[in-house]
Amino acid sequence: MIRLRVGDLQKYIPTSTVGKVTDVKEENGKVWVRLDFTDLYYDSRYLVDADPSEYIEVSFKERNTVYEGSMKSVEDVKREAEEVDISEFMPSGGG
Repeated sequence: MIRLRVGDLQKYIPTSTVGKVTDVKEENGKVWVRLDFTDLYYDSRYLVDADPSEYIEVSFKERNTVYEGSMKSVEDVKREAEEVDISEFMPSGGG
């Protein structure tokens, strides 16, 4: 068994997320690894060593800006849905 350590570069296979290991913990027989890029824990069974060229360091401030800029409130989504004009996409012929 390969031992993961804080500072190792890992890639989460399903999404190709690459990050630096910031924490390793074992819970209920599984090893969980937190990556700095998302600050989320990943099941270590789905991690592989990453090449340093794949790693892009993102500061906490930059990461928050990226996520906050892409998040919309439920009210915003509802408002946008109400404002959409789909009349040009409606069928116009008989059938």
